[in-house]
Amino acid sequence: MAADFASWSLGQRGRVESALAAGVSSDVPAGLGDAMRYAALGGGKRLRALLVLAAAEAVHGHADAALRAACAVELIHAYSLVHDDLPCMDNDVLRRGKPTVHVQFGEAQALLAGDALQALAFECLLPDGDAVPAAMQAALARRLARASGAQGMAGGQAIDLASVGKPLTEPQLRHMHELKTGALLQASVDMGAACALDPLPAPAGAALHDFGAAVGLAFQVVDDILDVTADSAALGKTAGKDALADKPTYVSLLGLAPARALAQRLLAQALAALDASGLADTARLRALAEQLVNRTH
Repeated sequence: MAADFASWSLGQRGRVESALAAGVSSDVPAGLGDAMRYAALGGGKRLRALLVLAAAEAVHGHADAALRAACAVELIHAYSLVHDDLPCMDNDVLRRGKPTVHVQFGEAQALLAGDALQALAFECLLPDGDAVPAAMQAALARRLARASGAQGMAGGQAIDLASVGKPLTEPQLRHMHELKTGALLQASVDMGAACALDPLPAPAGAALHDFGAAVGLAFQVVDDILDVTADSAALGKTAGKDALADKPTYVSLLGLAPARALAQRLLAQALAALDASGLADTARLRALAEQLVNRTH
């Protein structure tokens, strides 16, 4: 089972990487394409894309729509990292083991590259012709827009910036992370489910939504843990930056051992949601959840 999942993951990452390489062109004005490709290609675990593709497989979804959705969430994620690393945000110099985009290309080009990647994500979801049903295109675009906007990632980042140096309660911290990080991961699962060719039973859709919510929060809890337990070389980004910036995290609020215990409880919730879905083909979603929570970098 582990070997099958590893083979599947490698193959799906290759498909996504090839599609992104073809879709993110360097043939745009004033070197902007080079900054876009630097940000979007050749790095990252592609967890969000894999969640889309695994969820789509679980519901026997539209293959082209699923690949487009997988690429779109990765483009949104890439744009968010470019902007997150800017001096006006987290002011970071290392991402995916290489200099951040603003260090490599300058702040103005980084800002524009992020803007262009965000726009390209929605262009990817809305192709010409009728290869992807119009209603499915609209559903995918709506889910991605909500997850990345004020009610999702952008809103969570605003809370994060406003919370530096301030004590947060666990519910407040959870809300911030559910928006900043969890929303896009949850949307990845929901978008995969939205690729279903046949109507998805409401309980199955709700169970996948619950799975995505648990996995999304668990990812951030583990990220908080790794920020204090892993080094920069392993992470591919600056370790310990949350503590240096006096940002509230699950480790600073709960302690290291309770944060680890919370991650495992969230994993259990995610797997229970899959069991409740009534869907037969959830093994890859299960493996992704376990990999995501038990990762070491």
